[in-house]
Amino acid sequence: MTTTAAELVDTLDSLGVEYVFGYPGGRVIELLDHIPDADGVELVRPRDEREASVMAEMYGRLTGRPGVLTGQGPWIGSLGMIGQMEARLASSPMVVLTEASERGEYSTLAPYQQARGDYGGFSLPDILDGVSKEWWFPRTPTETVRSTQLAFKHAVAGRPGPTAVILDGDAITDEVPTDPTPATWDARTQTRTWDAAPTATDVVAAVEALEAAERPVVIAGNGVHAAQAYDELAAVADAYDCAVVTSYLGKSTYPETDDRAAGVIGSFGHEGANRVVSEADTLFVVGCRLNPMDTNWQAPAFIRPDEQTIVHADIDTRNAGWVYPADVGLIGDASESLAAVAEAGEASTGWAIERATAAREWFESPACTDDSVPIAPQRAVAAIQSVVDEETIVTADSGNNRFWLLNYLQTPAVRTYFGSGGVGGMGWATPAAVSAALTTGEDTNVIAVAGDGGFSMTMNSVETAVEYGVAPTVVILNDTSLGMVRQMQHEDGDIAGVEFTDTDFPKIAEAFGAVGRRVTDPTALESVLEEAKAADVPHVIDVRIDREAEMAATLSSSFYDSVGGLHE
Repeated sequence: MTTTAAELVDTLDSLGVEYVFGYPGGRVIELLDHIPDADGVELVRPRDEREASVMAEMYGRLTGRPGVLTGQGPWIGSLGMIGQMEARLASSPMVVLTEASERGEYSTLAPYQQARGDYGGFSLPDILDGVSKEWWFPRTPTETVRSTQLAFKHAVAGRPGPTAVILDGDAITDEVPTDPTPATWDARTQTRTWDAAPTATDVVAAVEALEAAERPVVIAGNGVHAAQAYDELAAVADAYDCAVVTSYLGKSTYPETDDRAAGVIGSFGHEGANRVVSEADTLFVVGCRLNPMDTNWQAPAFIRPDEQTIVHADIDTRNAGWVYPADVGLIGDASESLAAVAEAGEASTGWAIERATAAREWFESPACTDDSVPIAPQRAVAAIQSVVDEETIVTADSGNNRFWLLNYLQTPAVRTYFGSGGVGGMGWATPAAVSAALTTGEDTNVIAVAGDGGFSMTMNSVETAVEYGVAPTVVILNDTSLGMVRQMQHEDGDIAGVEFTDTDFPKIAEAFGAVGRRVTDPTALESVLEEAKAADVPHVIDVRIDREAEMAATLSSSFYDSVGGLHE
């Protein structure tokens, strides 16, 4: 006989879980009590549940396997929500193992922390229901084991996302029956999934549309990352002589240095990429929902279903043709849809490579070589670009910094750039970088880029990196303010709360056991980044950028401006 807690840890081990990201508390302590006994499972304990949730989300995004988040229910349902929301909207597989802080006979007596939803407490199930793909609140050992297996299955089945199991009361410490009815099955067998594929009829229709096209363009979204369908995407682009653009979340699904790459679309994307989409006669949209940021807030001249043929491939039949009517829908895993189309036809137009070459000019700006002080954001990104290679991952926070990166960081390979673009929360980049460094090991360098506001939210992650022996580089594009919101002002002081004190981030980094540097001279930045990249301890580089360099005025697309520049 074994306890439920011990059985759950055995389940994690048998499913190949490498890391559990979480913070001890409540009945989760029972679970963590058994992790040291597991052969392959390691607890990564950052300083709070928010950072743990982002780390779990990034692990799922990188590997395609569920990142496991654990912690006490009240804090998983509050602090730990940022990573779960990002996982839901960015299609990252995640399994949340939490608890309701239920105390049996005391739960009806003005309860403390009780999260079952009974009178006097609050409802963790209702909170998780608003974010999770699926959740379970099992009450017995057998239910708990089976629910955990199903959580892993549903996290990756169809469109990936977060699932949750709420561990209830004494069930976590009770013994699991040896021969229960109904039975529980082997965890690997129970969690198996199968890829969906498009119908032959729809593949034929898609091939006919692409072969008839004179100006075909592929819009690659995050679904290509989720399916890791990079080779299949390249095969389609070559087979049908397509230009390739990406959504923001799709950045680095296709090397942006490739002859067919035309950049990133959207309201603060590349003007060249947006124009390529507008000029296309056929759009092959793969794993992209076409959200308002991607579509320039529905600018009428951007995508025109009455004039353009739209082929939309998505894992979820509800998403194909969701925003714009589609002429053809390919329902299935992106790798299956792309492979089927690549193998079934071919075409040559002579348009794509020349057009993409012109579009890539928008990756460059005179400001990228400007050595004036304070440092131009474009110049800072150019310095980052100089140290990014095929073995480097960049994680981007929310705010102005991600749009400077989007435009001027030209990714040299697939899976080299990931940004907070699902729900778009600040504070994502640093814990995501720590997770990426843990997940990919010594062969990959990781650079996090954040503003001073976003870095401040989760800078404790630097201490976690030190503790767990990984060495990401964190670059702070520091304008001592909440830059994007500040730049929305018509006059100084129009909006409250946008100015920050000038925090000594290098000193904080040193206190965590990392190396801290402040850079004010743009000509010194490349060498500082090279030194950080080669180091075996984390570096925090405080880059003082020109706060007067207005992101929206510089990067706003003409299509976005045509609908009034609605902002985020």
